Amino acid sequence: MTAVTALRPSGHRHLAGTGTLLRFALRRDRAMIPIWIGVNALMVLSMPNTLKGLYGTPAERADLVRQMETNPSLRAMVGPVFDDSLGALTAWRVGVYAGALAAVMSLLVVVRHTRDEEESGRQELLASGMVGRRASLTAALLTAAVANAVLALLLAAGLAGHGGAGALALGLGIAGVGMVFATMAAIVAQLTESARLVRGLTAGVLGAAFVLRAAGDSATDDGSSVLTWLSPLGWLENVRPYAAERWWVLLLFAAAVASQAAVAYTLAGRRDVGMSFLPTRPGPATGRLGSAAALAWRLQRGSVLGWSIGFFLAGVVYGGMTDGAADLVGDNDNAREIIQRMGGQSGITDAFLSAMIGMLGLIAALYIVASVLRLHGEETSGRAEPVLANAVGRLRWTAGHLMIAFAGSALIMLLAGLGFAVGYGEQIGPLLGASLVQLPAVWVIGGLAVLLYGVLPRAATAAWAVAGAVLLIGWVGPALDVPQAVQDLSPFGHLPKLPGGGMEWGPVLALLGLAAVLTAGGLAGLRRRDMTT
Repeated sequence: MTAVTALRPSGHRHLAGTGTLLRFALRRDRAMIPIWIGVNALMVLSMPNTLKGLYGTPAERADLVRQMETNPSLRAMVGPVFDDSLGALTAWRVGVYAGALAAVMSLLVVVRHTRDEEESGRQELLASGMVGRRASLTAALLTAAVANAVLALLLAAGLAGHGGAGALALGLGIAGVGMVFATMAAIVAQLTESARLVRGLTAGVLGAAFVLRAAGDSATDDGSSVLTWLSPLGWLENVRPYAAERWWVLLLFAAAVASQAAVAYTLAGRRDVGMSFLPTRPGPATGRLGSAAALAWRLQRGSVLGWSIGFFLAGVVYGGMTDGAADLVGDNDNAREIIQRMGGQSGITDAFLSAMIGMLGLIAALYIVASVLRLHGEETSGRAEPVLANAVGRLRWTAGHLMIAFAGSALIMLLAGLGFAVGYGEQIGPLLGASLVQLPAVWVIGGLAVLLYGVLPRAATAAWAVAGAVLLIGWVGPALDVPQAVQDLSPFGHLPKLPGGGMEWGPVLALLGLAAVLTAGGLAGLRRRDMTT
């Protein structure tokens, strides 16, 4: 019996080295996590003053609540509103989006410190030392927990002036959404071999959660739909911050996190490092993979398909709610002014369409950064080396991935325009033009990602920070009426406001030229530097 006990690893041995790995993870993410937290917190904490400017009197806020009760299209977009206080309106306006951002941050953190480490080979080196089998997974989940806890504390402290209980409920709810998707990513990381697939599948679940919540909220005005309760984002709504908080709903988050973490720990203890329960299907060695471009397409086709479907459906949803949104803001001068700052002065309907298309353009910048940085992942994981060892030059290998990145962004924006046309039911030509005019700004962000990868590969991930800053400027800037000089830092601030506005070719051509220069600079740097080994 003593011999058997000695051979059986104890619980603490499974977690040996967790503290060291946690410190290492926090050090590695010392830039990425603060950026995600800062963007999310600024979005939420800036909203009360914005709403106060839009709906300054109790009568205006009560009228907003009444309009939302009869506007299912806007409820699908932002959810139901349960009270007319500034705190409740803040939770209504940005709660779902803040929860989604926390989910994305959390799943990226967990994948980065689990499956990414295994793909790169670093996890195997760590496992050969005094590191427990579940230490890496524990450190990754603790890193996500620290990030969400900091976000919850910032939100609770920043909104405490509007009511401490509501602020705490909102902060805990948003952090709860983040941890649900952190533990979900931990499970998927055990099932698949590819970090890219883990991100894609978990993000797909997040998209499905948003769709379920939207469908449920459009059907009822109090968040009581079964579809709403099937989504963690719906749970966040039903916590009801600043509206007779339902603290018991937080138990749903706790139960989901605990059960998913238990499944992830069980799976992690039953597989070897680098392996998975659902191994990748072997692909053909010839034919479709006879070129570097074909290989790049095979690696990124799933991502392109997912983004394409998402953008088309988003276009349909936003196009379908155009008339309802125009009716809602039409009687409010402040709301009209914000929409017009985002979408132009050509009328509230065209301004709303322009603003929504512009927001999808900002999100498309995230796609192109992810697609360009696939080059960095292929290089650091060692998969690029066998390809380049054959009769494939660096530029030819790079061109395959860049074609997917730049052409893929054009495809998803084109499908977004088609979605808007389907949802709105008219103006197909102007809507397609408005969608495609976002591409020069998207390609500038992509060109900057290429430049960073080619010249400063260790800083390539800083492209995410640039994309996040641009998203923040475009999303929050018009609502806060930040100085034009700040808004001009974003390439999207120089685009013509379509549909409705006049086409200005000068800024468009200038942005296209800048994108070409940045891309060429990155390719030149790549040709001259050593490849990562």
